[in-house]
Amino acid sequence: MKVLITGGAGFIGSNFVHYWIKNHPDDKIVVLDKLTYAGNFENLEAVKDKIIFIKGDICEESVVDETMNGVDTVIHFAAETHVDRSILDPSVFVRTNVLGTQVLLEAAKRHQIKRFHHVSTDEVFGSLPLTSSEKWNEQTPYNPRSPYSASKAASDHLVRAYYYTYNLPITISNCANNLGPFMFPEKLVPLAITNLLEEKKVPIYKPGNQVREWLYVEDHCSGIEAILEKGKVGETYFIGPNNPEFTNLEIVRKLLVLMKMGDDMLEMALDRPGHDQKYAIDHSKISRELGWQPKYDLDDSLKILVDWYCNNEPWWKKVKSGEYQKYYEKQYKKI
Repeated sequence: MKVLITGGAGFIGSNFVHYWIKNHPDDKIVVLDKLTYAGNFENLEAVKDKIIFIKGDICEESVVDETMNGVDTVIHFAAETHVDRSILDPSVFVRTNVLGTQVLLEAAKRHQIKRFHHVSTDEVFGSLPLTSSEKWNEQTPYNPRSPYSASKAASDHLVRAYYYTYNLPITISNCANNLGPFMFPEKLVPLAITNLLEEKKVPIYKPGNQVREWLYVEDHCSGIEAILEKGKVGETYFIGPNNPEFTNLEIVRKLLVLMKMGDDMLEMALDRPGHDQKYAIDHSKISRELGWQPKYDLDDSLKILVDWYCNNEPWWKKVKSGEYQKYYEKQYKKI
């Protein structure tokens, strides 16, 4: 089978590339990635000889059309994802997440792709009250509250529209916050770990009581695998952890304990506009219908991640400095 993975040099996408090569060694893998600030070709260094890498923009119809030729399955990770950046410049998010998805869908229709899997987020459902015991499920109405989540919601709707209008064989997954190797250090957990390794304080949006669920990235990859292998075309599946929910402050304090540091390394920052209070998803559908279960608990995930950043200092230091972007230019001719 020939598989196209968009955004395969990013955090979750690159982990999926590694996972798929390990578990499906006979498949031919094509990675399409624009290599924006969050796309790092070094994430694929260990498997670069086992993939076809194409540097390209999912909004460019000619690039997408050529890349899609002969492909059986598309797994679509490529997206702008950072809420803070979406507040500063929504237009980039609309272009990539909405227009880019539509360009991919049109090409998938034209090339008669056997499965188009779209990777989305729990953030499209808005925000729950901190005191709520409710969990979102696949029938929950959309209620995005940031330019990022609004652009992802729009892309979800487009994917479903291509299923109903053109009978394109699609599936969609919405996931909880991910943790894992190659996580870009603008997000809370890797920012906290790398700041602490640099003996810098960790900024937390006031008052630090925002609640999230945390899914180890390998569990996310195995969830997508289950959907591709056993999921029903046209359906949406939630991929979430079995961990309890924690506030951002509680998560950072867990990291402080692991790294043997104290609360003096915390620094409260002015909260961002429209900050969602709580996310919580019910992933019982994928467990009930496809037999999938997450393997990693939160404490193990955090320990793995701290160890990874401790052992991969050159990677995150280059990412923080921006030097990692030069790597691709040095290596591309060898691909």
